Amino acid sequence: MNNVEDNHMRTITMLSVLPVLALGLGLSACGHSEGDRAITGGALGAGAGALGGALVGHPVGGALVGGAAGAATGALTDSDDINFGKPIWKWD
Repeated sequence: MNNVEDNHMRTITMLSVLPVLALGLGLSACGHSEGDRAITGGALGAGAGALGGALVGHPVGGALVGGAAGAATGALTDSDDINFGKPIWKWD
């Protein structure tokens, strides 16, 4: 492939990754305590990041970035900002 085709494919791939990352960040804050929200955010972010990273050939890097972003989002928000209920490990 030439540079123009390579850049075009890279752009299309990145545009397909953005919704996956947005979904991971949007779902990153389950639980009521800061720790619960950071854990669930990190797990969901890592999953979304691994999926997005796999699309561009770097699933481990994507998982690391997604996990960090999800954990930060979960820890920095509170249940008044985003609330998806109790985390699965606290269900009765």
